[in-house]
Amino acid sequence: MVKNIFLVSTAAVLFTGCLGGAQEEKWTAFIYPDKDNTKRNMKSPMTFDTLEICKEESKKQLDILGITKTATFKCGLNCEFHDGMKLEICEKMIGPDEELEIKESKF
Repeated sequence: MVKNIFLVSTAAVLFTGCLGGAQEEKWTAFIYPDKDNTKRNMKSPMTFDTLEICKEESKKQLDILGITKTATFKCGLNCEFHDGMKLEICEKMIGPDEELEIKESKF
């Protein structure tokens, strides 16, 4: 009986994971006031739904701060703070002149 419950539970978890929808994208802006020193940055307190919005808002922030000539930015995809390393870990980081690579599905 316990064995059957375990097998059914395992199968349910596996199938649920396989059928799950696409992960939601959340983009975070990172402003680098000195583009030659990427260790120092300012992280946006909010996330953005698309890469394009993240880039637009980052450019606006550079204008507001008056640092468009000396600064740069990157947008990070699905970033999370890692306690052990004491920094943000992102799936991807895209700079102002980079585009997101879209992989075509074979299905």
